[in-house]
Amino acid sequence: MKEDCYDLIIRNGQIVTEEGIFQGDIAVHEQRIVKIGFISTEKKAKKEIDAVGLHVFPGLIDTHVHFNEPGRTEWEGLATGSQSLAAGGVTTFFDMPLNSSPPTTTAQGFERKKQAAEQSSILDYGLWGGLVPGNLDSLEHLKKLGVIGFKGFMSNSGIDEFLHVDDSTLFKGMQKIAGLGSILALHAESDVITNQLADWYKAQGRRTARDYAASRPVLSEIEAVGRAASYAEITGCKLHIVHASSGEVVKRISEAKQRGVDITVETCPHYLAFTTPDLERLGGVAKCAPPLREQEHVESLWEALKSGEIDSIGSDHSPSPPAMKVASDNDDFFSLWGGISGAQTTLNVMLEEGYWRRNLPLEVIARVTAANPAKRFGLYPRKGTIAVGSDADLALVDLQSSFVLKETDLFYRHRQSPYIGKTFRGMVMFTILHGRVVFQKGEGIDNNFFGQMV
Repeated sequence: MKEDCYDLIIRNGQIVTEEGIFQGDIAVHEQRIVKIGFISTEKKAKKEIDAVGLHVFPGLIDTHVHFNEPGRTEWEGLATGSQSLAAGGVTTFFDMPLNSSPPTTTAQGFERKKQAAEQSSILDYGLWGGLVPGNLDSLEHLKKLGVIGFKGFMSNSGIDEFLHVDDSTLFKGMQKIAGLGSILALHAESDVITNQLADWYKAQGRRTARDYAASRPVLSEIEAVGRAASYAEITGCKLHIVHASSGEVVKRISEAKQRGVDITVETCPHYLAFTTPDLERLGGVAKCAPPLREQEHVESLWEALKSGEIDSIGSDHSPSPPAMKVASDNDDFFSLWGGISGAQTTLNVMLEEGYWRRNLPLEVIARVTAANPAKRFGLYPRKGTIAVGSDADLALVDLQSSFVLKETDLFYRHRQSPYIGKTFRGMVMFTILHGRVVFQKGEGIDNNFFGQMV
């Protein structure tokens, strides 16, 4: 590299890392950050961005999306899904093994998913493998192929091709995954509790949004987390609990950490932004599992974020065609698809609800959206931070700019979201992957660049 000719220079930004905020310039060459600090204006670059008034965050790592390709690309595909993430400041994502068909529970399923990602994703990506009854013998091969980890459900997934794990499969799977040096992500709700309560409510003719929420209580998560943590303690398996919906759940995970269990936890933006009354108001577009909770649970999650007990944020973007969000059977809320479209708005929620409304430090936001996911999944410091030698994956944000999210702003295949109509402060102006601008506000998406598997 000629010292006076970089590929990209970002000048005068407020640089945000998990450790602090400082003003400076960033120089990029051959996809990596090569200098941070003051860079003379005499130094030239192929492209320069004036970041005066902007905060420069590490590109977000969304560890939890469902892009459903192959097999259910009509729900969402890797092209539209990765574009929506880019518009939200995300540069790397991990795609779940469902709801694609076939799911990523075999080598064949993995190869089909990888091929689709290579052809369509504009961002870097990791692919989850699945843990389901009957595929224990596939886990080692999946690990060799490069899965980022394994995902299992302790309750019904809603997809016939991806069955939830019984206790025997869970325990044996943890033993196997521990031996492979990998990690297990778990949807932790008790299948017994949720099924029994759902059957009881429906038998009583109680099928409203509030009835649905009541059929999946916080206690169902607590029971499942306790069981999974015990198995992890015995087997030595690294465990990652996804979409915790209450500080009470996080508390149980913190207790397991204190016992020495190798366990981490993520929550989702929707559990930080919406409540059960919002579920009743918004209807099917806000249905998810676990369900939205009452306000005290929302606040308990924010307190857990401030205390450092929550490790990461994942969008759990789980889209569907709009018709699957509308009841056709006497307003039976139980019959609707359970999944929220939210990949594009994670950083917006963290800034509006966290930074602006609750004084959550920007460093914490960088930590839970980038640094911690990178560390947990073996990508740090290549990703997840702004440092010399790191990939030039960045999100440039105007914290002072406010906007009302409109349907036309979304890059999803189906432009539905509980966040439509919500006012946010903090607008993503640029998203940069490997030193190349993949999203620019007002200019849209660069579709001429494809990401890489991490």
